[in-house]
Amino acid sequence: MMVAVDCCSTDNTSKAECVPGWPIPVKRVTYTSSADSTVQPALFFAPKTKSPVPLLVALHSWSFDYTQPDDVPYAQWCIENNWAFMHPNFRGKNNNPGTTGSNLVIADVVSAVEYAKNCANIDKNRIYLVGQSGGGYTALLVAGKEPNIWAAVSAWCPIIDLKAWYYERKNAGGEFERYADEIAASCGGAPGGSPAVDAEYQKRSPITYLANAKAVPLDLNAGIRDGHVGSVAINHTLRAFNILADEKDRISEEDIQYFVGKTQVPPHLTRQVADSTYGDKTALFRRTSGNARVTIFDGEHEIIHKAALAWLAKQNKQNP
Repeated sequence: MMVAVDCCSTDNTSKAECVPGWPIPVKRVTYTSSADSTVQPALFFAPKTKSPVPLLVALHSWSFDYTQPDDVPYAQWCIENNWAFMHPNFRGKNNNPGTTGSNLVIADVVSAVEYAKNCANIDKNRIYLVGQSGGGYTALLVAGKEPNIWAAVSAWCPIIDLKAWYYERKNAGGEFERYADEIAASCGGAPGGSPAVDAEYQKRSPITYLANAKAVPLDLNAGIRDGHVGSVAINHTLRAFNILADEKDRISEEDIQYFVGKTQVPPHLTRQVADSTYGDKTALFRRTSGNARVTIFDGEHEIIHKAALAWLAKQNKQNP
């Protein structure tokens, strides 16, 4: 995929701005999206070294943009570990047709990678993608549509099926019902509104493309109480794993319903999981199949940055 890339010249770099709440080395930059030749904003950091460095592309969540303060730990990791860091806007909040998994979004993320490669000596075997919630949703969509870029992808509390999530949020009501309205605004209406609307739901959902990412090391995570305390039920994470897993390793529908309904691990799946990177958010269930790993932990709608980044750091295209 050919992309238009801005030259990372001295003049361009000098215009970069510091962003309140973010570490000083992280700068506001702009780059050109291959989708429509528009100038898109991002946050960027590159270590001062000539040696090849890993690149972490981190994606903001559903209702935020590229300045989201919750994502500062990604940048701190990169600064401390001499990684390059890219935090693109990919059209901002997910509430209109230009966002929410559009072709513009995919191209923006790919173009952000190209910008980083032209501004720093990036190790092409260590380009990583991470996100939570809406960022996890976009990470899985990008992984399915552009799998060859990534050494590994870590997605936390992601949405994989917009139609299913629409009904989950609409039927539950309350403060999270607004997500159903935003999905409808992005897709042209509620599911079933027309064949064109239904096609939008399909083409914007990771479930449509995720099987293309079976060769990519992919880490899926969810807090066991999400959907009860939080906006995305963990059936999305478990079903994403099933798409990637060998048939013998898939989680049964009965067990998925038990996980979601009782916020507990089914008794016959209970195993001790030792992983100190999850801290006090104990890993309660884990299964690996092929290149995919799923972990359900003692938590809600959240990411454990240390666990995500420690896992990504172990992945390398040359030594999978």
